[in-house]
Amino acid sequence: MSDERTSLASLAALFFRLGATSFGGPAAHTAMIHREVVARRKWLSEERFLDLMGAVNLIPGPNSTELAMHVGHERRGFVGLLVAGTAFIVPAMVITAAMGWAYVKYRSIPAVTGVLYGVKPVMVAVVLQAIWALAPKAAKSARLRALAAVSVGLCVAGVHELAVIVLAGLAHVGMSAPEKRADEPQKLSQIAPMLPVIALSASAQTVTLPSLFAVFAKTGAVLFGSGYVLLAFLRADLVHRLRWLTEAQLMDAIAVGQVTPGPVFTTATFIGYVLAGPWGAIVATVGIFLPAFVFVALSGPLVRRVRSSAKAAAFLDGVNVASMALMVVVAAQLARASVVDVSTAAIAVSSLALLVRFELNATWLIVAGAVLGALSSR
Repeated sequence: MSDERTSLASLAALFFRLGATSFGGPAAHTAMIHREVVARRKWLSEERFLDLMGAVNLIPGPNSTELAMHVGHERRGFVGLLVAGTAFIVPAMVITAAMGWAYVKYRSIPAVTGVLYGVKPVMVAVVLQAIWALAPKAAKSARLRALAAVSVGLCVAGVHELAVIVLAGLAHVGMSAPEKRADEPQKLSQIAPMLPVIALSASAQTVTLPSLFAVFAKTGAVLFGSGYVLLAFLRADLVHRLRWLTEAQLMDAIAVGQVTPGPVFTTATFIGYVLAGPWGAIVATVGIFLPAFVFVALSGPLVRRVRSSAKAAAFLDGVNVASMALMVVVAAQLARASVVDVSTAAIAVSSLALLVRFELNATWLIVAGAVLGALSSR
């Protein structure tokens, strides 16, 4: 791990670039962050990265964005947290707001199908390379490897991601059975702040900036899981309860969040623009991401402290291996959706070979994939 002081400009530049080029959802984003901050820059050790990855799975909000915040906090404290998180969010916010403007003006979404055809197989390779690098550190014992296999099975069976992660942590505490110490219960309780449940009320029936902020702040404060969980939350609030959007508009918004780079939570930016113009886009974006900044600021200092407790460390090891299991399941799902023919298979295999053999910068592979995808759609 590099002990050299990281400049705020370096943090901003890295995470701005990642936010502008990281397609494929949280697992792909995590893989790209790992490649940049662990493999290339040596800012974090593999073990530390796994601890942070496990920690973000225990708090609500967008996992990859929270991981970026944690890296910023590790390198430059609270200011680094703000810089890294904001830099990662802004590119996707700008792109999604532009698509919101086009949607309001032309009632259609700009075509990006061809670009994604070439980019998605590259992201499969990026995720697989990250799993290859992280798995030996996460599954470092026979019982952790067994927990990983069970976790994969539970995820495939449809058990909620958070339940799998917590159960794996608790199971590893039981399997480890360290010698009891008087201070263990107190230290294990340090994990509790990583499991916050916050509910904000949002009952307004007309679209105002405060009501828009309240709806998205509530969502950001309580949402665990994937983009499909986000869809369920937004449908319940915006379509059924408040009637601000139609089903078709909501599906268009989710599609935009899925096809643009960066965190899928910038779906809020698109919806905010559609409902209340540029200020609506800003307010909705701040609302949905603000809880993540708060949760990371509160939980960040605790991650190091839990390692001083045998039980808490065992819990975190279980969480880490379950997080890796989730990544494996997501990689399989991403591959099934992205590698659809001989061309995409060739892109995925060649990208993986270049990443493993030559440690090529993933950004260049994404650009190449986008160009190939755009050409193939002509």
